[in-house]
Amino acid sequence: MTRECPSPAPGPGAPLSGSVLAEAAVVFAVVLSIHATVWDRYSWCAVALAVQAFYVQYKWDRLLQQGSAVFQFRMSANSGLLPASMVMPLFGLVMKERCQAAGNPFFERFGIVVAATGMAVALFSSVLALGITRPVPTNTCVILGLAGGVIIYIMKHSLSVGEVIEVLEVLLIFVYLNMILLYLLPRCFTPGEALLVLGGISFVLNQLIKRSLTLVESQGDPVDFFLLVVVVGMVLMGIFFSTLFVFMDSGTWASSIFFHLMTCVLSLGVVLPWLHRLIRRNPLLWLLQFLFQTDTRIYLLAYWSLLATLACLVVLYQNAKRSSSESKKHQAPTIARKYFHLIVVATYIPGIIFDRPLLYVAATVCLAVFIFLEYVRYFRIKPLGHTLRSLLSLFLDERDSGPLILTHIYLLLGMSLPIWLIPRPCTQKGSLGGARALVPYAGVLAVGVGDTVASIFGSTMGEIRWPGTKKTFEGTMTSIFAQIISVALILIFDSGVDLNYSYAWILGSISTVSLLEAYTTQIDNLLLPLYLLILLMA
Repeated sequence: MTRECPSPAPGPGAPLSGSVLAEAAVVFAVVLSIHATVWDRYSWCAVALAVQAFYVQYKWDRLLQQGSAVFQFRMSANSGLLPASMVMPLFGLVMKERCQAAGNPFFERFGIVVAATGMAVALFSSVLALGITRPVPTNTCVILGLAGGVIIYIMKHSLSVGEVIEVLEVLLIFVYLNMILLYLLPRCFTPGEALLVLGGISFVLNQLIKRSLTLVESQGDPVDFFLLVVVVGMVLMGIFFSTLFVFMDSGTWASSIFFHLMTCVLSLGVVLPWLHRLIRRNPLLWLLQFLFQTDTRIYLLAYWSLLATLACLVVLYQNAKRSSSESKKHQAPTIARKYFHLIVVATYIPGIIFDRPLLYVAATVCLAVFIFLEYVRYFRIKPLGHTLRSLLSLFLDERDSGPLILTHIYLLLGMSLPIWLIPRPCTQKGSLGGARALVPYAGVLAVGVGDTVASIFGSTMGEIRWPGTKKTFEGTMTSIFAQIISVALILIFDSGVDLNYSYAWILGSISTVSLLEAYTTQIDNLLLPLYLLILLMA
């Protein structure tokens, strides 16, 4: 989470602000670092994509300021096209490199497909921005054409026909999801956040469809299928109810009963049979056996239940303080919101150390619960809808300007993505040695420790501000120091971590991501762990 509201974006026609240029400089530093590490034709594609995204981002900013964008985007931030455009391509490149080193050709090809898909989605977003910019920016169009030509030429000679079709399928799903979700959920995303979130959902949906149609018994781990089915099922459920409640009032008891009945029907009649087909066993029995398989898992589940209870008590306590306050606009202070970061850190660290598969599944279940409760709150479903609206409104900040409250979901995603995205078949031969051993802790370091410490110290003791922002030098420096201390503690308590003297790369990665936190106006709970994950895997 950000420490304070960022400076407003520049007006129409104004030059790029210092904060936007600094953010772009940090992203280019990451891109060039990955390029120097990988150094092949695909890394040249990433460099070309970064250059064109930098030019197109300014056009998106102009469209947002002029109110000329196709959809209503979140206005308290810049477009964020550059940092969002580079996440999937860079992640695909480092995945390809690591799986190639581990001798896993399947995931090596999968990494290339991920990179190509990310580039295709980013190029589509750039074309969309330039297509509605008036007057048409000739120089930017030329740069986009050159970069797009280089990427298409290289990828055309690197992908098989089936892989090209897969990339186009994801792009088609992305286009339709943009039209549906950005229309239904105005002001919830910036263009960059929409690219990142909807691009990821599109890729997951395509993977689930592909694996369902080409089912092989030994094709994957049940926990992977569990994540795919849960994510896609919750998104489709949201689209279904959003369409349904256009024609009926969702706040009545009749609509609420219908909502709960249809949730049961969709879960028991669609999601569970779909999962049963993929894992070829009863999903509920498999889940129960998985959760209570060992004593360690039982102890972890009991410990996590206590932490969940503590988080609920924090929410109730802060709302009780608001009730006793005379101000109706009372909001929870920054430090109070960071309590949840600390609780999440206390949740994830034992899971990473003692049982990562359990943490993988538990985070998936928690994501489903969070999304379902957000549906209940958003549609005012009785009996909890109005209560949730009242309880969660206390923790709103400037990024919750749309109809959805997503910051807690972004926090869960930021902590979980480094666990979900690690290609486990590429780690069985020790390919995650050195700095890569910290990959599962990327969310803990970037969000749980770094962002929390930066926010607390920056808002209480910070005086020297970074140019163009309200973030402070003191907050960033204490963030870096706290993450270094955390790495030292991880070395002490996690015997599986061996850094192999890669301390310089770790320090550089942490410092780079901390600088990105200081300058970005995007959802840092989601963006920072992904960039730290990419740098550590490289």
